[in-house]
Amino acid sequence: MSLEDKIKISSSYKDLPARFYEYNQVTRLPKIELIRFNHKLSDKILSINTRDYSDKELVDVFAGQKPNPKFLNISQVYAGHQFGHFSPRLGDGRAILLTEVLNAQKQRHDIHLKGSGATMFSRRGDGKSSLGPVVREYIMCEAMFYLGAPTTRALAVFKTGEKVQRETQLDGGLFARVASSHIRVGTFEYFASTHDYEGLKLLADYSIERHYPQILDTASPNKYIKLLLAVARNQSAMVSKWMSLGFIHGVMNTDNMLISGETIDYGPCAFMDDYSSDKVFSSIDLNKRYAYSNQIEIAKWNLYRFASTLIPIIDKDSDKAIEMLKESLKDIDFEYQKVLTNEMNKKIGLVNLSNMNIINIFLNELEQKRMDFTVSFKELTYSPEKFSEFKFYNDWKKENPSMDLMKEVNPHFIPRNHQVEMAIQKAYAGDFSLFNSICEAIKTPFLENEFYERPPTNEELVTQTFCGT
Repeated sequence: MSLEDKIKISSSYKDLPARFYEYNQVTRLPKIELIRFNHKLSDKILSINTRDYSDKELVDVFAGQKPNPKFLNISQVYAGHQFGHFSPRLGDGRAILLTEVLNAQKQRHDIHLKGSGATMFSRRGDGKSSLGPVVREYIMCEAMFYLGAPTTRALAVFKTGEKVQRETQLDGGLFARVASSHIRVGTFEYFASTHDYEGLKLLADYSIERHYPQILDTASPNKYIKLLLAVARNQSAMVSKWMSLGFIHGVMNTDNMLISGETIDYGPCAFMDDYSSDKVFSSIDLNKRYAYSNQIEIAKWNLYRFASTLIPIIDKDSDKAIEMLKESLKDIDFEYQKVLTNEMNKKIGLVNLSNMNIINIFLNELEQKRMDFTVSFKELTYSPEKFSEFKFYNDWKKENPSMDLMKEVNPHFIPRNHQVEMAIQKAYAGDFSLFNSICEAIKTPFLENEFYERPPTNEELVTQTFCGT
């Protein structure tokens, strides 16, 4: 059986009106090369056994190099607030939704190509990606998955065989991503801002059916408010998990926030080394809008942008709709803080504490002493006596922390920024050994790994990352 025939294609997004997307074709790349393919993901999540197929067959299908009339080949339209400023029309400027797949459990997933060439939304860009951001996204996607964070997944990395012009000429890369969908807060913003309320309602109904069908089974006075609250729960869980891992996304624009609550677009992101509450990695985040400690507040800000898009379909009387939204969101600050508190307290083995007083004291001391975030929690887990002189320690011990819980949530290994950057530079030199080694190490982040778990030296430290695609 051919590889194409093994894929259960069921592309529902094309059933939405044509104004939701534009048809595009993947750039043909005669020298494209497969660098890494995630066979386990394909088998377990997509229900496609790919292990018996050649690299060429994998390239033909999953890099879109062999035309398949059953595939979608569309770029989706959306808007977005970028660093707080509204852009009314963005869309997939360098990506194509190749197809949707139904797995054996009838779950629907997108296969998305990033760096696939210019689209209708490219805004004078080439729509391509250099190899470095592709390597970074593969590593970070999979690391987040194995660390337990809700995330899109990495299916494949390809080297395109082309050069792309950035500040210098760089090897081109192509990234195949899997997501439960690519519907963003910015997708809703596009239809709301264009006053296309028919399209907005279609999008909301489609989103409920695809992601939150349980809403339809509840005695709800308004299913769109139920949608808002479901998105709030998933996004708060996602961002709280980021915080517990010392992860900084870097570009929490509304076009980078999926309504499914999966992490997407790993551009200028990184895990912290030394703990710093206002740490940023993005080279363009000069005002620290997306700093580590701001991420929950930004998640709420983005949620309010989502809520505002729903006003026209909640009630014809906008004043009444706004009052309904205010009522539904009155406890949202408390709810987001509760989720964050629970996630952070688990790192110190406490599950019944309703505040973050103890861990905040611990974090303040880490910041004052410029101590490594991941290493400090690991040592607290396995050698707590090292912290007996810290201010938090006695109060913490009185709470009878669960060391077993701490072992479950405090990793030995995260892909540190300097390691990722080293893997990228080696990849540009044609050496993918470090990239592949890191990809194997991230599968077991809670096991000791002496080679990878050490923090960087001052000479190795990398303090900024760039979007770069």
